Amino acid sequence: MTTLEEVARLAAVSPSTVSRALARPDMVAQETRDRVLDAVRQTGYRPNALARSLRQQESRNLGLVITDLNPFHATLAKGVQDAAEQYDLNVILFTSDESERKERRALETLRSHMPQGLILIPTAHTREHQALLQGLPVVELDRVSGISEAHSVQVDNVGSARSAVQHLTELGHRRIGGIFGHQTVSTATGRLQGYKDALRGAAIPFDPALVQFGDYREASGHEAALHLLSLPANVRPTALFVSSHEMTVGAVLAVRELGVRIPHDVSVVGFDDSRLMQILEPPMTVIAQPTYDLGQAACHTLVSLVRRRAEASVAGTATEPGKKVLLPAPLIVRHSTGPPCDVTTPPSLELST
Repeated sequence: MTTLEEVARLAAVSPSTVSRALARPDMVAQETRDRVLDAVRQTGYRPNALARSLRQQESRNLGLVITDLNPFHATLAKGVQDAAEQYDLNVILFTSDESERKERRALETLRSHMPQGLILIPTAHTREHQALLQGLPVVELDRVSGISEAHSVQVDNVGSARSAVQHLTELGHRRIGGIFGHQTVSTATGRLQGYKDALRGAAIPFDPALVQFGDYREASGHEAALHLLSLPANVRPTALFVSSHEMTVGAVLAVRELGVRIPHDVSVVGFDDSRLMQILEPPMTVIAQPTYDLGQAACHTLVSLVRRRAEASVAGTATEPGKKVLLPAPLIVRHSTGPPCDVTTPPSLELST
């Protein structure tokens, strides 16, 4: 097993500097910190879990890094905080805004506060910051970064997207537009895969002209829906599957702007339920993520991970590999979906409120 002294020799610094670079990066010059992190990567060094756990017990802090401030992330954070209070833990919150710089700074700052562990909504840049996560118990929330040993809590994105699009194909739709997030994010790739799976299951060819990508914000959903609904009539979609809450809001605004009626002219299925989705006219058919429960599950998973790692350190056993927790996200059928105008409604289809 690699020792602190070996890392120090490789980085040409003292062992105490290695400790500061990993625990208090704000106290070490950037050039020195880079040398230490490079040595950590080369050697695979992991700080002693038990010693770190004893120091971290003093802080009673958990780190939480989310990617945006919106109703979805606020509910996630509420779930994390409420669960943390059960363990008498505090939550230190940062927002990365999908930015490499902001995420790196958040991770560096959190390391300096010696949290017991970290709950992180990964960005496209998280793997670049893997050295900052070394030795720290981490649970990825909502998304996965691709780091093999990471623990994660999320919904079944492929299955839930598949069920949303299957609902539309069962209504008779064959031209189904899809609005997805950037494909550098795991949730977006999973939901696009579910969309494709449902089309394949209904023997509908995938048409890339009916797919648009956004940045999860309202404006990008608005722009994507305007584009899709402005296509020539023979290729224009009769239904839209919008794979995030904020982009769904933007898409509905675009539909209204064009004077298109929901669901008479176009059906819309959104992703994420909220009070807004319920009071829109018509109320929206959505995939309902258990957002609050996701936050709670992430916190419980992290606390359990911290305890098991401390026990493994005392026993001298290996830490367990990353585990993935998947929560179901059911389809709630309301009144924003119906058959295309030339198709009769199947008698078996029921609306729920």
